[in-house]
Amino acid sequence: MWVRTTTESTDPMATYAWRGRNGRGELVTGQLEAVGEGAVADQLVSMGVAPVHIAVSAEAAVSGGAEAWWAKLNRKPVSVEDILVFSRQMYTLSKAGVPILRAFAGLQASAVKPAMVELLQDIRASLDQGRELSVALQRHVAIFGSFYVSMIRVGEMTGRLTEVFLRLNEHMEFERDVRERIKQAMRYPSFVIIAMVIALVVINVFVLPVFARVFAGFNAELPLITRGLLGFSTWMVAWWHVLLAALIAAAVALRGYLRTPEGRYRWDSRKLRLPIIGDIILKATLARFSRSFALSSQSGVPLVQALTVVAQTVDNAYIGSRIEQMRDGIERGESISRCAAATGVFTPVVLQMIAVGEETGELDSLLFEIAGMYERETDYNIKGMSAAIEPILLSVIAALVLVLALGVFLPLWSMGQAAMGRSG
Repeated sequence: MWVRTTTESTDPMATYAWRGRNGRGELVTGQLEAVGEGAVADQLVSMGVAPVHIAVSAEAAVSGGAEAWWAKLNRKPVSVEDILVFSRQMYTLSKAGVPILRAFAGLQASAVKPAMVELLQDIRASLDQGRELSVALQRHVAIFGSFYVSMIRVGEMTGRLTEVFLRLNEHMEFERDVRERIKQAMRYPSFVIIAMVIALVVINVFVLPVFARVFAGFNAELPLITRGLLGFSTWMVAWWHVLLAALIAAAVALRGYLRTPEGRYRWDSRKLRLPIIGDIILKATLARFSRSFALSSQSGVPLVQALTVVAQTVDNAYIGSRIEQMRDGIERGESISRCAAATGVFTPVVLQMIAVGEETGELDSLLFEIAGMYERETDYNIKGMSAAIEPILLSVIAALVLVLALGVFLPLWSMGQAAMGRSG
């Protein structure tokens, strides 16, 4: 029997030193990070170690509360990659026949990130109290998402939880790959735009005021483009704090508006019509819809319930409203292909595939084919996005350089010509 110390840490996470005996009766020691001695004992038992003594480690006791609040402040939250790894691990453990409580105990013992340890511990505590896994995950819906929780609930109802974990892992990998490819394609244009903004600020604040003093000494009429540049530079130097405050206020107001249902709907509708990236966003969203709908239907979820869940997970209010429109049509008894055509977002080829799948009863497999089609088109468009943006950026840079060059050098050229004429 292990010995409980009289003093236990009240911090959310603490490091505990332990001694125990393994399956061969050998004495083993080590340290574990947990929220209490009971949690350490549970982790040791799950690892096949019989605990003998558990106490807060001396280093943790000496470090005091300052490091505890600093560690809590710098704690990294649970990320999408953590949930992806969790899904893959749960699929492997479930496929191997490991009981779910033992699986969570092993995952908790092997987790490194404190936030993930707390998440697994809370889910495990809920399971110990007799709750279903979907109910335990619902307590952390902000981390897992409603689609993930709904699919786990379907897996529990149909007895296909192992397959659901695999499908969720594949689904999350696709979404992560799309996000990473878009970030990679936008990295170069973003750097160029940031450099352009910095260059404009430096020129207007530091360079053009110098030329303004030089031109003022000539007592000559300046070209219109030069007067415009100098006037904008003077205004920017005098009112830069007002401009900065206005930009911050506009950003805050825009962010608040986009958080409203109407603002998000309008923005999600408009960004689908943006040049270059609008088509990519549309195809990536439809690929997510097709794969989510196929996964839900394949797992045995009724069509109406599946469309309700998918509409909340496409991450686009405009497309979500069109999916809800499909759901309402199906509830009235209309066919899936007719409801899909009424949304106005699917291509004729996709609508034909949906109609064939509905007639042959192979809608699930054809939805996966549609998802693959949209994914390939998204990947192709992302690869060509940088090539399409570069000429636009070069044109903008060339126009700015031309305006600055004409504004600065035209008066110098005119004054030089006048001086040569007088000397001649």
